[in-house]
Amino acid sequence: MSDTVQRRPLEKSVRLSLWLVPVLVLLAVLVTQGYKFLPGGGARAALATPPPPLVTVSPPLTSHAVNWISFTGQFAAVDDVEIRAQVSGYLTEIHFTDGQIVHKGDLLFVVDPRPYQIQLEQAQASVLTAKAQLMLANKEVHRVSSLQNSGAVTVEQLDERVQQQAAAQAAVDTANAAVQSAQLNLEFCHITAPFSGRISTHRVSIGALISGGASAGSSTLLTTLVSLDPIYVNFQMSESDYLTYEHYVHSATASQPASNIVQAALSDQTGFPLKGTLDFVDNQVDPSSGTIQARATFPNPDLFITPGEFAQLRLPVSKSTPVLLVPDAALQADQSNQVVMTVAPNGTVVPKIVQTGDLVNGLREIQGGIGPQDKVIINGLMRAYPGMKVSTEPGAITANEGN
Repeated sequence: MSDTVQRRPLEKSVRLSLWLVPVLVLLAVLVTQGYKFLPGGGARAALATPPPPLVTVSPPLTSHAVNWISFTGQFAAVDDVEIRAQVSGYLTEIHFTDGQIVHKGDLLFVVDPRPYQIQLEQAQASVLTAKAQLMLANKEVHRVSSLQNSGAVTVEQLDERVQQQAAAQAAVDTANAAVQSAQLNLEFCHITAPFSGRISTHRVSIGALISGGASAGSSTLLTTLVSLDPIYVNFQMSESDYLTYEHYVHSATASQPASNIVQAALSDQTGFPLKGTLDFVDNQVDPSSGTIQARATFPNPDLFITPGEFAQLRLPVSKSTPVLLVPDAALQADQSNQVVMTVAPNGTVVPKIVQTGDLVNGLREIQGGIGPQDKVIINGLMRAYPGMKVSTEPGAITANEGN
């Protein structure tokens, strides 16, 4: 009886163990794998590989450009004069504001004209007197000539009357000259602008006694005047630069003549927006400095440029040749080298050392290191590193024709 009782609990425990084994196995599977079936479980099961970064690529822009040599120049007025008094007297009027733009013929100063008006009237009166004397001398000559035919007067008497007639004529001419001189002095009392430009400050005040004369040392300086449109820019060419330019000029052909265009930029301008023409190169190199003086003329219709300002200039020294251009932003510095990032056909970023030139229409000239078929990264450089894989989208490099 006791054996039967003991056997039943043992069988019951065995059956319980056989039932628990698959349950435990199932729980283990659920613990290790089953959470994949929960929401979001697949994303947590394994980290997905991120997609390659996206960059914008474009082949270098193929264009045509010339080689340039650069200079520093200074603008100067085409016309620059000191306005001085030509007659003496008291200054009675000033007809401009300091620094304003004046036009040719504008009235600037007035010297008291009354003394010169009196001189003119006196000279005109002298003309009347001289003419009266000439009229009398003419009558005397006519009278003596008629009497000489009858023998009533001698030849000497006739010659005397003719001489008096000539003297009277000379007196008339002298009086007329005195009138012209008085008229001129009266005109000099009203001082006008000889050309259009910007005037400086007045150096004398109303009521001042000024001196006039034909020489600068004897006349009072009233103000200065400079023209503004057009305007010169003067610069020095070194002997080597001058030879380079001369070779370019002598290599010109009828199909490709040498250009005399000079481009300029003020200190606050980017690129070279100003266009002028080279119109003078001196006839000898200065042996003391090894430079030669040159000059270009620029239009200045808005009168923005002021004489004395400095500018960066460049002058073409070669014919137009094909060039590759990329944006400056596509270049990276690697120690002393310039590098552009390119994308190979398999999507790998490949850095290439390039040789750069001048800015052409806002883009950097590439003189070597890449070809027209290379795909240059022009956007997304911060996401691209040498050797990594990237995905690409096509872009375009455009030039700014204003620079």
